[in-house]
Parts: sequence; C-alpha cells; structure tokens
Amino acid sequence: MSFDTLLIANRGEIACRIMRTARCMGLRTVAVHSDADADAHHVQMADVAVHIGGSRPAESYLKGQAIIDAALATGAGAIHPGYGFLSENPDFVEAVEAAGLVFVGPSASAIRAMGLKDAAKALMVKAGVPVVPGYHGADQDDALLAREAEKIGYPVLIKAVAGGGGKGMRLVEAPGGFAAALASARSEAQAAFGNPDVLVEKFVNQPRHIEVQVFGDGTRAVHLFERDCSLQRRHQKVIEEAPAPGMTAALREAMGAAAVRAAQAIGYAGAGTVEFIVDGSDGLREDGFFFMEMNTRLQVEHPVTEAITGVDLVEWQLRVASGEPLPLQQQDLSISGHAFEARLYAEDVPAGFLPATGRLSHLAFPPQVRADSGVRPGDTISPFYDPMIAKLIVHGPTRAIALARLRQGLAHTKVAGTVTNLAFLGALAGHDGFGRGEVDTGLIGRDIERLTQPPVRSARHLVAAGMAGLGLFDPAPDAGFVLWQPLRQRIQLMDRGAPHELVVEVAGPEAMRWDVGGETVLVRRNGADWQIGGQVAPEVAIDGLTVTVFEAYGLAFEIVDPLQRTGVAAGDGNLIEAPMPGLVKMLDAQAGQSVTKGDRLAVLEAMKMEHSLLAARDGVVAEVLASAGDQVEAGAALIRLEAET
Repeated sequence: MSFDTLLIANRGEIACRIMRTARCMGLRTVAVHSDADADAHHVQMADVAVHIGGSRPAESYLKGQAIIDAALATGAGAIHPGYGFLSENPDFVEAVEAAGLVFVGPSASAIRAMGLKDAAKALMVKAGVPVVPGYHGADQDDALLAREAEKIGYPVLIKAVAGGGGKGMRLVEAPGGFAAALASARSEAQAAFGNPDVLVEKFVNQPRHIEVQVFGDGTRAVHLFERDCSLQRRHQKVIEEAPAPGMTAALREAMGAAAVRAAQAIGYAGAGTVEFIVDGSDGLREDGFFFMEMNTRLQVEHPVTEAITGVDLVEWQLRVASGEPLPLQQQDLSISGHAFEARLYAEDVPAGFLPATGRLSHLAFPPQVRADSGVRPGDTISPFYDPMIAKLIVHGPTRAIALARLRQGLAHTKVAGTVTNLAFLGALAGHDGFGRGEVDTGLIGRDIERLTQPPVRSARHLVAAGMAGLGLFDPAPDAGFVLWQPLRQRIQLMDRGAPHELVVEVAGPEAMRWDVGGETVLVRRNGADWQIGGQVAPEVAIDGLTVTVFEAYGLAFEIVDPLQRTGVAAGDGNLIEAPMPGLVKMLDAQAGQSVTKGDRLAVLEAMKMEHSLLAARDGVVAEVLASAGDQVEAGAALIRLEAET
C-alpha cells in the first residue's frame, strides 16, 4: 500500500464499515467528528479521532479544509469520503490531492462529468448509452420548461440537475400541476444542493430502478452485476436486492456493457454505480432500459453486491487508490445466490415517515444477519443527520431462501427508545407481490395503507408490559402474599394515546391472574420461562416509564405515573406544531385568515427535505407563533387556530 493511515471523512455506519476493512488490511484509522458525535461509535472504533467542528454538517463534515488539516496532523496518507457529505465534491478531491494526499475515489474530472444530470446524459448519448426522452437544456425559463413538458407528454418527472436521493424531484401527472411542482422542486434543490436548475423527463410507466455496480482503475472497468432498488418510497430506497428478479442473461450483458462504457468514457477509477430506469410493463427487455445517473461513490446498498460476488468493495477501493490494477477481470466475476438489504430508520411511520430522534435504550440484531450500523445501545439518534439505525443484509442460495432469512431477521431485530420503520419493513418483506418478484417503484405507493397498518396489540402484550412495569418477571419468593391473601396491584398503560387499566392478582411466585379490560389472562412460570395465556412471554425492555415488548416488531407502552394521570388527556387541538426539529422554511398563514382542512399553513425543512404542515380542520388563524427562518424543536407551536365555538 502507498499509505499506512486512512482518514475516514464521514460518520455513522459507513465510517464503521470502512474502518473494519481498513483494519483487516493493517491500516491505522483516523476518525473525524462533530460536537454531536464526540462519543459516537466510529470515534470509539478509530485509532485516532479529531474534532472538526459543530454539530451541523456545514460546521463539520462539510468543512473540507478542516478534514484535510486533520489528515495532515495525524499522518494520514489517504482520505476515504464514504457516501454523502463531500464524497462527490470535485473541489474537495482537488484540495485533497493538492495537499499531497490520496483521495479514495474517482478523479475530480470524472465527478464533474457525472455531477450534473443534463451534462451526464449528453455524455452518455455520445458513449452509446440509452437515455430517457426529456429536456436537459440550460434555459430554465418556466414557460419553456412547461412547453417542453407538453412536448414530452405527461406524466413527466422534474429532477434537480445536481440532485440525488429523491431531493428536488417531483412527479407531475397533468399540465395543471406543473408550475407548483416546478417551484417546489427548485426550492428543495436550492436548499439541498445550492443549485435550483432542473431537467424534465418522460415518466416511465411501471418503472423499475435497476443499477449496475462498476469498478474502474482509470484505464479499464468491470461490472459486478446489478442491484434492483425498485422498492422506494418518495424516491428513497427501502429494500434493495441482487440480482434483479426476472433478469435475463441477455439484458444483464447489455446493461453491464452499457455501464462499463459509461465508466470508461470518463476514465473512471474506484467504485461507482450506473443507475438505469427500466420499463417493466412488459417484462424486462434489452431495448427497455435508460440511463438515469451515475453515482461516483460507494453506494449505501453496496453490501448486497458484496454478498453475491464475494468481493469486499472497500478493499478494492483502497487497493486501486494505492495504485494497484483491478484485482479481477470481468470473466473472473460471477453471481452466487441472492441477497437483500433493508434500511432500518428511526422514523415515525404513522406520522408520514417523519424522521425521529431518541436514545436507543435497547438494540440487538439476530446472528443470521449482517448488520451494518453506526450506533450502539445507549447512543442517541441525532436530529442533525440521517436517522439510519442500521442496514440489515442477508444472503441465501436462492431468492426465496434469502427473503425468508430477511423476514426472520427483521422479526428478531430488537429496538427500543425511538420509533422505527421496522414493522413497515416486515410488512414489505411479507408482501405477496414482492415475494413473487413483481417489483416496481410504485409498489409501495399503491399498497401504502396495508403496508403501514400498525401491528395488532393484544391483551398478552399489555400483560407483558404490565409485568415489566410492576417488576413481576423476577419477583421475590414471597411477593404474592400479604397476610396469606393474594396481592392485588393496578397499573395503567398508555398505548398510542389510549389508556389501559390492568389489575393483577399475584397468587405466588409462579402464578398470576390479570384482568385486562374485562378479559382474564392467566400467567404461569414454566421452568425458567413465563407463559402468558399459554404462550412463552415475549422479551421486554424497560427504560424509565417506557416498556417495549419485543413482538410484532416492537410494541412500546408508557407506564402512567399515578400522580400524573389527571394530565393524560391534556392537549390543545388548536395548535399546529412542528412534528420534528427543523427550519421554518415558509409560513402561508396570517392572523385572521380563514383556512380549510388540508390547506398548507407552513413548510418545515428537516433532513434536507421539505415537509408541508396542513390544517387539520376548517377554522380561522388566531396567531402565528413563528417566523420564516426560525430553527424550532419538535413540538414547538407554530400556528394557533381560534377555538371552535
């Protein structure tokens, strides 16, 4: 290797994942961190850690010079950017190289060539790579864009030219919605990328998102086959798999060759991904795939490619960055089995998948899954960064076996301390159409109500939470008797805002009788285990007044302090509150204004996405309690409506 110390210019799971491979290769590792990440997992893993600034990304992980200074001060010879942050910033690449350091990734010129979607598509046309019909011009006049959309034919997709991750992207079904969608896409693009320019493309019906992993050494390139990333919600990937279901040998060869041409057209070095939109309306066809964009970095979903090829992509990155040629030729690469990756996030699914925060009081993964995570039990999900908890990766000899392992892995993952999308992932993994391989980017949207149904809570779950709350899972030998009579205790639990009164009669250290809303549930000890209603009791975790029952992907109950019960139903239904920490981007309401249920009253920007806050009922605005530009916490009152008479 041309360097013995590697600085990872990132955080979270990807920083930890890169460090694992770097250590296996005998490299010394350097972490950088913000104020919020002072005790983070990646900081503890590294041989050396350097503080580079405040909690917001602009104050730390986006400060290129501070990162370069940290590398020079610690003797690092190379910088690995991970994904996100500065990973696709050509100016950063040039600054790294100007400092005499190795950038683990492609050249600045390659990143620039693919950085703007419109220019990249023009380059792909020259390279003989098929592209989606659309307008990719520099003229950004509103009227011109509207005319181009008419020429292309609705539905169309507006996309930020500097975009990625679904930001600055809007689907427009008819001409009447174009102007509003354009304004919204531009605003989001400006906030996320500092560039409001957009392109307009034909929206492919029943589209599938299939991408090809490529790897180059600056002279030649190979592909490591495809990944299907069609399971998306609002353009955000949820579950990825490799290889793509229904893929034919002829189409795989055609897509792989096109991806290699794309990489070689820009002299690509390192790991990259060429993303294609594929028309799945009549099966997968060789003439039905179109270039979308190239991500000039390691992808979040790279582990599924590693699982089916046996290649450690980070090891390849480090070896090629050190000056080695490609470790394998195309003919040496093959597919073995099938793999899935599910992204576990701290998200409030019933509230529309809003990012959530919280301290992870419990976190455990089953041994049969690869869990790439940047957090540990006791860590806090911060409002400053992406709320990912982990990526769960499974592999099997067939798609059916791999999917069964994914379902089992999700069912046995245990998270407490924050709300998550775990139940949603479980529902998606169990979706009949997905199980048959009938995937497209609209699947989640079509079945969103079914996929987001809350898990069923039973009396058995309430009893498990009650036992934990009263300390009855491991009672003292004489805990059930007071003057030779059964001990009666009460506990009140809150379940999603609904109170439940439970009464227990403890007949001794091995038997209880519970009353749950008139339903009787018998509990007995059977050896080392408790049985509730004849079934083995689920595992539980208690943190303060919160009890999590680890069944049905985790059910959280709140223990009501008897002294606080009078306040349980308190709350002001007239307030519009911030559902999460964020920036008040826009206020559409003023005092005295009449509003109708569903009217947009404010726009909150969080996690680089815009969230519209709507009126929950008809009414009149009594008071506006915030201003555009305010940074607010979750629960902050923004607008108050006059009380209903």
